Amino acid sequence: MKRRTLLLAGATGAGALVVGWLAVPQRSRLGSPGLLPVRNGEVALNGWIKVGADGAIVLAMPRSEMGQGVYTALPMLAAEELDVPLASVRVERAGNDTIYGNVATVLAGLPFHPLDDEREDGFGRAKAARWVVGKIGRELGINATGGSTSVVDAWEVVRTAAATARASLLGAAALQWKLPVDELKVRNGVVSHASGPSAHYGELARFAAATPPGTVRLKAREDWSLIGKPAPRLDLPAKVDGTARFGVDVRPPGLKFAAVRLCPMLGGAPGRVDASVASKMPGVERLVMLPAYGGSTAGFAVIAKTSWHAMRAAAAVDVQWEQRPAGPLDSARIEQQLEAAVRSGDGYAFHSSGDVDAAERRASRTIEAWYRAPFLAHATMEPMNCTARVADGKVEVWAPTQVPLMARDIAARVAGVPAEAVTVHVPLLGGGFGRRLEVDYVGVAVRVAMDAGGAPVQLLWPREEDTTHDFYRPMHVVRLRAAVEDAQVASLRIDSAGDAITPRWFQRAMPPLAGPVDLPDKTTSEGLFDLPYAFPNQRMAHTATRSGVPVGFWRSVGHSHNAFFSESFIDELAGAMQVDPVEYRRGLLRHAPRYRAVLDLAARRAGWGTPLPAARARGVALHESFGTIVAQVAEVSIDAGGPRVHRVVCALDCGTVVNPTIVAQQMESAVVFALTAALHGRIDIKDGQVQQRNFPDYRMLLAAQAPHVETWTVASERPPAGVGEPGVPPLAPAVANALFALTGKRLRSLPLNLAAADA
Repeated sequence: MKRRTLLLAGATGAGALVVGWLAVPQRSRLGSPGLLPVRNGEVALNGWIKVGADGAIVLAMPRSEMGQGVYTALPMLAAEELDVPLASVRVERAGNDTIYGNVATVLAGLPFHPLDDEREDGFGRAKAARWVVGKIGRELGINATGGSTSVVDAWEVVRTAAATARASLLGAAALQWKLPVDELKVRNGVVSHASGPSAHYGELARFAAATPPGTVRLKAREDWSLIGKPAPRLDLPAKVDGTARFGVDVRPPGLKFAAVRLCPMLGGAPGRVDASVASKMPGVERLVMLPAYGGSTAGFAVIAKTSWHAMRAAAAVDVQWEQRPAGPLDSARIEQQLEAAVRSGDGYAFHSSGDVDAAERRASRTIEAWYRAPFLAHATMEPMNCTARVADGKVEVWAPTQVPLMARDIAARVAGVPAEAVTVHVPLLGGGFGRRLEVDYVGVAVRVAMDAGGAPVQLLWPREEDTTHDFYRPMHVVRLRAAVEDAQVASLRIDSAGDAITPRWFQRAMPPLAGPVDLPDKTTSEGLFDLPYAFPNQRMAHTATRSGVPVGFWRSVGHSHNAFFSESFIDELAGAMQVDPVEYRRGLLRHAPRYRAVLDLAARRAGWGTPLPAARARGVALHESFGTIVAQVAEVSIDAGGPRVHRVVCALDCGTVVNPTIVAQQMESAVVFALTAALHGRIDIKDGQVQQRNFPDYRMLLAAQAPHVETWTVASERPPAGVGEPGVPPLAPAVANALFALTGKRLRSLPLNLAAADA
């Protein structure tokens, strides 16, 4: 086969070269020991694992810790295969090699229905596409923390790296002691033999580095002692005692501070600037004009002695701001344009089965509803910040980022130096939610540091700048239509419109890879085109728009609003068919037992159908995202302040559970995050300006308003799926459906507002 491939490559040119490349096995991600710097007696055994002189394990960590638990989950994978206590594993930032790229996040962009693999026999279309795209992903080596893929991507590679290291360590002991390797035992990082010899990993590491691992076998599931069991988070003690270091905690010697002030009109720019008053204020050093980096809006920054001095001086600068050349943005006008785009019927069909047109012609009646979702900001607890130093042709950056290599690249472009001249440090992130997949704040910080005389500068976004210059979750409008024939829903047609995120993100973050043509973006229609329900005729299409508003990834991306549309409409159909909402869904899931099992578990644990206190109701929603199926039942009442959610029962099938405690934490976090958006979240734009500026008018859920959250998992032997985001999508429809059960009013727009309900 290899010989024929070479012949084809030589004879037919580029096309055959591609065929030949595809025939080559996927590149190993194990990596060489030379990728890891060693110090203090450490020994690297491959590109992921080092062993300390005391036997402690160091794991190369390519992902960012932003509260989702990767600094614990990934060490658990390594500790399991190495048979060491979790506490003896620490993480160290990985380098820039492609082995650390997140292949899973590349694969997640494929627009396949989640049931495609189950429908295919053998190596079908979906599996073939994943193999090819996975191969491309390994070559690209895009290092990103997002899409709930950190554990998914690490599942095979980290366990294999640890198992390979363990095999070499055991092999080294067997050679030294002249004993059969299969007679050796490992416990807590100590290799021993019944005849007496024993040594910890640190004593064997140097010999192991020169010992081939031989046959490497991953542990059998029944032999696991860590995976699947609760384990304390390794990052928790430092966060409790205050020693944890986030981006705003960075303090290199000689640090100066800066605050940014950007044009309040999105896409606009400063015109006349008078800094005479600001320049005379205490502690002020310099004003730096800023072009629009990484898709941001132009403005300026002030360098000063402290952040407070910088923010006060920035506010004192007298500026005549200018609108963007294309005119001011307006969210009300954008919503009208989206509705017109839906009515045009020109969208790209992400999924089509059967004959929807014929079913609609035969229908005895049609059920139609319009749903809407607004722009949303991220509102991370830690405001946007970055520290940078530019001196002697080199750039050093401390960036709380989800994409360190992209941060490196924009820093190099702004400073005009090679990428190799840039060093990026990634501290802990005080929330990411997709906002820190952008690199605008890194470009701005480097530009400011270029005017700081070689001193490091920490650039901070005041909360008002953070809220009014975000990359927002797109506004979407959708029309759902069901045709009823013989008292059954015969077809489902969904047409939606809204900005596509992925093409804009590529243009901002990866200009060399951004093409001139926008390809269909799965994120626009995910949660609509991939429903598990067995309607005989279906068509789901989306019209991708370009409103001009900067849009970006938001926790659970398109699923975050599309689940509200689809699961609310499923409830409408259940009502029209006069069937209980849970039973209606069960009937549509006869061919999808995994979904049905999750739905049944949630309903059972929530006591679906049992009596509730007066003036309370339950609502249900079921949704798959990032490979995880989640069903939620929300228990809701109404008080003087509006809807009140008392209890949320979450059931999920996320494949193999690595750490059940972290899974529960992520479900609880997702419920609070989603409930904040469902009850309060909206960004309005008028005359080009975002109207919400800070938490008083971009409200957060208060601790006293948080519901009791229960998490139940379905046992599974599948590989792990995503956990950080899948708890978000079902929450809004579950609450909306409960409010309908309580009031008879159907809420079809977010945030949920009973005064604007449709009867």
